[in-house]
Amino acid sequence: MSAPLFDGTPPQPHSMVKELQQVGAIRSAAWAEAFARVPRHVFVREWYGQEADSRGITVWRRHDVADHDAWQAAVYSDQTLVTALDPETAERVGERAWTGIPTSSSTLPSLMAQMLENLNVADGHRVLEVGTGTGYNAALLCARLGDRLVYSVDVSPDLVEAARGRLASVGYRPHLAARDGQQGFPGHHTPFDRIIATCSVPRIPAAWIEQTRPGGAILADVSMGIEGGLVRLTVEEEGRAVGRFTTTTGRFMAARGDAHAYRRLGRAPYAPHGGCRTTSLTAADIRAHYPFRLLLAFHLPGAELVYHVDDDTGAMSLQLQRRDGTWARAPIADGPTTTVTYGGSADLWRQAEAAWQWWNDHGRPAQDRFGYVREADGRHYAWHIPDRDRRPLGA
Repeated sequence: MSAPLFDGTPPQPHSMVKELQQVGAIRSAAWAEAFARVPRHVFVREWYGQEADSRGITVWRRHDVADHDAWQAAVYSDQTLVTALDPETAERVGERAWTGIPTSSSTLPSLMAQMLENLNVADGHRVLEVGTGTGYNAALLCARLGDRLVYSVDVSPDLVEAARGRLASVGYRPHLAARDGQQGFPGHHTPFDRIIATCSVPRIPAAWIEQTRPGGAILADVSMGIEGGLVRLTVEEEGRAVGRFTTTTGRFMAARGDAHAYRRLGRAPYAPHGGCRTTSLTAADIRAHYPFRLLLAFHLPGAELVYHVDDDTGAMSLQLQRRDGTWARAPIADGPTTTVTYGGSADLWRQAEAAWQWWNDHGRPAQDRFGYVREADGRHYAWHIPDRDRRPLGA
């Protein structure tokens, strides 16, 4: 559905549309028109660019419209622009520079385009977006469907009100609400045809399934600890949602139940050093293959994958860890052979090696060869589609 062009829109949106078409992110005329009509610069007035200080610590430097040319170039490039930091962790470390954890962003346009294409909307579809953020994605949905059919929710009242103003300035007035998006849209009784989430969740929330009509679709990033990915699911009559991981890869910030900060999860202290041995699975193997990391998340639900820096030598390793303190790490700088060092149970890296062997034995299947289901009772599973051998993904 068309909407009036915004007066004063610079030519960059059209250049960005061409770029997104060339890389295959935009495949349809309807979404090309929507991206051309919505001025991204209205929704991103300032952003934080990622840098590293002399100690290698991530620093976020604020940029804004004062540097007009750089601002326009950034806004109409294919990059994610961080727009807010967690006040619980943000600390000013220099002029226009902070450390901290990002809590909101304007997503990579090519990822947004691929997700919107994968959503497969049709005229008349009612859509819920979880994660209003700047309002840009909601504006694209309004341009495609009309604002009366677009609903958007975000946990932050400040973000919602800012997005409301930006949307109104370009002629869109979708239904907006400030609440935990994992609960769906407040007071909404007409089922949605589509739900799209621009935040990650540990499992598909029950409210999303309840608020989607049977046969409708949910597109979201499911985070499983080590890795996660975008799933497109069809909602069934009995309250389950089933589908598969998509060919589109992309990760989002975690959904928050609090408007300002993330919930901190406790973890036991690291177990003492337990030993070391040679291994066939290297840090480079894990880093290079996204589908394998996804498979590893299936095999090791609840585990995490982090970088570890040795306090004495500064050497960096890739570390698997569990909340009970178990850990295993392999060096980033691999030599002729790789040695894994571990603490607690020695089985953690052995399970990773077994997953690596399985993945290679099965021809290194891509992520879209794995299915995902969220049962009506809350359990969720993943499986290799040709085998149909389901793996539970934690409590």
